[in-house]
Order: sequence, then structure tokens, then C-alpha cells
Amino acid sequence: MKITPECFPCLLRRSLYETNLVNPELGYEAMKTAADVLLCEFGENSNSAEVATKVHRAVYDLLGTDDPYKDIKKRCNDIALKLYPRAEELVRGSEDPFKAAVICSIAGNVLDFGIASKIGGPEELESVFEDLCSEGLGHDDTPRIREMLSESEEVLLFGDNAGEIVFDRLLIKELKKLGGRVSYVVRGEPILTDATMEDAREFHLDELADEVLTTNAFAVGVDFDRLGSTLKGKLEGGNLIICKGMANWESFSDQDYRPIAYLARAKCRPIAESMGVPLDRSSAKLFE
Repeated sequence: MKITPECFPCLLRRSLYETNLVNPELGYEAMKTAADVLLCEFGENSNSAEVATKVHRAVYDLLGTDDPYKDIKKRCNDIALKLYPRAEELVRGSEDPFKAAVICSIAGNVLDFGIASKIGGPEELESVFEDLCSEGLGHDDTPRIREMLSESEEVLLFGDNAGEIVFDRLLIKELKKLGGRVSYVVRGEPILTDATMEDAREFHLDELADEVLTTNAFAVGVDFDRLGSTLKGKLEGGNLIICKGMANWESFSDQDYRPIAYLARAKCRPIAESMGVPLDRSSAKLFE
């Protein structure tokens, strides 16, 4: 996705948020660092995820940490585990378990902080989880996605946030019931609240999926120049790709990989408009 003017203040706000998590006294220096990177990289043809990666790399280096969100990610995982039995009930009791698993997995996408969000902290998910699931999908391509599962030898499922990864267990189970071999992909290094291999192993996704791969890099979304040969080959093999969250959209939308389905809540206007989905609603959008 091409960066928009609204991304500029959003990246500054996110940078300040992570600075306050680590050392609020570095606020002025962090804002100057982030602004300097933005002034250098910001342009009409710049990819938003690539610019964001450079901004966060600079701020993380200033803060002297490789994971400012570590404590928040643990809280995200804890609250998701608490809600998981209810999510299981919703899927098990649904007339369409696949769609229900999609909805539950996207509900965890609100566990994203430092930006405009439906909740202010991980624990607030408990009070809104039922509403998020009951509102359904603002855009629903799950019938066609289900058809494509029968046509694909393999599904590449790109995860997103910590906490959200817990609910992805349900989605992986339903994908496998529909016949797909599932490769689950996490971030190569800690960035923002995104899930890593550590999270995947903690919640046994390495036992549920046929394999777990990483993006092999510190990057918002995916740095396609740094992908390992195995994942790159799978992407180029015409398999069905399913991407969770906004960062994956920002990365993949400037690429030609197809077919690809996005399961996310568009939490800002530029992403909602570029995806063609309603703002702040769970959506399943397929591009063939």
C-alpha cells in the first residue's frame, strides 16, 4: 500500500507509544528520530510498511530494546487464552464452523495498540469479544475462500498479533478439515505486538499446522527481499495465501501474489479504502 498523509502522524503516535512503554524521558529524542526518518522516506510512491519498518528500527535502536511490546504481548496472550474456550464454543455450535473460526480469529485483530483501536488495553477484549463475534463480517468472501481451499494443495496462513495467534488455532483446525495443508507464518523478529516463533511454539501451532515458517526479518508485515527460499517458493507456487491484519495488507497489496485472502479489521480510513472494506469492521476479502 502506498503511504498516505495520514500515515505520518500515525507513525509518530505509534513511536511515542512504544517510547512511553520503555522510557518516557526519551520522548523528545524519539519523536525527532522518527520524524527524521519520515522526512527522509516519506513520498507518494513509498510503501507504508517499508517506511514504518525503518521508523520503528530507528526508535527501537534509540530505546536500546528489541521488543518494547513484550509485556503487552504477554497480556494479549493471557486474555486470549481466557477467551479461547468461548471461541471454541462459538465455532463448535455454528452452522458454518469455518466462517465462525474466521470471525473469532479476526476478533483478536483488535489487540493492536498505539493506534486508533476499539480497545485501550488487552484486558478490554473480554468486554467486547462477544460483540465483535456477533456483528459478523462487514465484507464476506468466505464462501469463495472455502471453494478455493478445495482447489489449492496448500494454504499459507500469515499470522499477525500476539493474542490473535491463540484464536488462529481454531482457524488452522478448520482449514485442515477442509483439506488444506497449512503452513503458518509468523514474524522473523519481534516488532510491534506481532507474533513470533516463540508465540507459535508456546501455543502449539507447530503441532497444529503442517509447518511454521517465519518472514526471516525485522519488518512491519513482510520484507520480500529477505524471505527464506522455502517460503518464497511456496508464495510463487500459486498456493492460496491467507493474510491476517493490516500490516500484511500493506506489504502484499503492492505485490502480484494471487489468490490471496485478507482477514482483518481495517482500523484506519486509508486501509479501509484501499482494501475496499468497511472501516472498523471484521472483513474477509479475496483477491483472485
